[in-house]
Amino acid sequence: MIISRIKLTNWKNFQEVDVDLVSRVFVVGANASGKSNFLDVIRFMRDIVKQAGGLQYAVEQRGGVSKIRCLSARQKPGVTIELYLSDNENSPKPTWRYLLSFKHSGGGIFEKQATIIEEQVVDINGNYVANRKEGDKNEDSETLKFTLLEQPNSNQQFRDIYHFLQETQYLHIVPQLVRDSESYIFAANKEDYYGRNLLERMNRTNKKTRDSYLRRINEVLQLAVPQLKNIDFIKDDKGIPHLEAIYEHWRAKGAKQQETQFSDGTLRLIGFIWALLDGQETILLEEPELYLHTAIVTQIPEFIFKLQRRKGRIRQVIISTHSYDILNNKGIGGKEALILIPSREGTNIKTAMDLSDVKNYLNKGFSIAEAVIPKIAPENIQQMLELKYPE
Repeated sequence: MIISRIKLTNWKNFQEVDVDLVSRVFVVGANASGKSNFLDVIRFMRDIVKQAGGLQYAVEQRGGVSKIRCLSARQKPGVTIELYLSDNENSPKPTWRYLLSFKHSGGGIFEKQATIIEEQVVDINGNYVANRKEGDKNEDSETLKFTLLEQPNSNQQFRDIYHFLQETQYLHIVPQLVRDSESYIFAANKEDYYGRNLLERMNRTNKKTRDSYLRRINEVLQLAVPQLKNIDFIKDDKGIPHLEAIYEHWRAKGAKQQETQFSDGTLRLIGFIWALLDGQETILLEEPELYLHTAIVTQIPEFIFKLQRRKGRIRQVIISTHSYDILNNKGIGGKEALILIPSREGTNIKTAMDLSDVKNYLNKGFSIAEAVIPKIAPENIQQMLELKYPE
């Protein structure tokens, strides 16, 4: 399945959002426009269904409803998330529609809690599989702390949604965390792998599959980092996993290096390829271009396109970026680019084809980068050079 449409009310930067998604999505916007916050909607839903998670956990992880609710919400107390899940981007109608609306509740030690206003599950035929609201006679302040989605005894009829969200992945490799072997100890309950969970995820993958993935990673590294050979997965005396490779230099046999000695770009590239190979459901990639050479970055869109089409199905990939080199790829279509446009009432999201000026550029053969980057650049950024500083 893929997330084919997202509707939001009062989620962080976004007062109102209603946008369609396809199998490959590039989320584009200026700094602080809300790219990470948009991806966090999906992570939030995954936090609800993951082991030891739940609605209250997901809200608490983000500092409470007051930190989630849009500053432009005004008199609207609730935050609403509505996901449409489809078999693929060409499906005539969604397989599932899930809606969750919640608001702040409690006070004092309970100030980070949330109360459900409404929860709906609708199937492909438009039938309500679940439909609960605040004020229903069979609901009270305790039952409204928990979604039906997170409860195994309540989600039997729509467990497809539960499993889909559980298997959604997020990647934003921080090389320093990969290098810090001590951080591995704290990775067990942190499913978002900023680095800690990259090695843990490799460790939990069966050896045959892991070796297959590493062979593919080696093939890319031979082209991108030719001096690094034969990357392998090992464990030290404490049972902590490591990546190990041979670094070729003036000595005939080279020297073995572990991830603590790999460059930032090498670690990011390894994590990027592993994430695309591992799993089947939607994956969120946060600025995959960081630390990578321009020659590698320009290949990312086509590389994603190739790897997301495996095992007879298409895996949805959602990428946040403001890289000119990525977006300059002429293969990126107007429906694949979501443009974030800040305003006084929160950030708006439109596909590139929904913006008439951008659409005109695309129809004339311009790339997304050429059509969009000037539009999202800070209006007076050139004045940086005119600022006066004491000598």
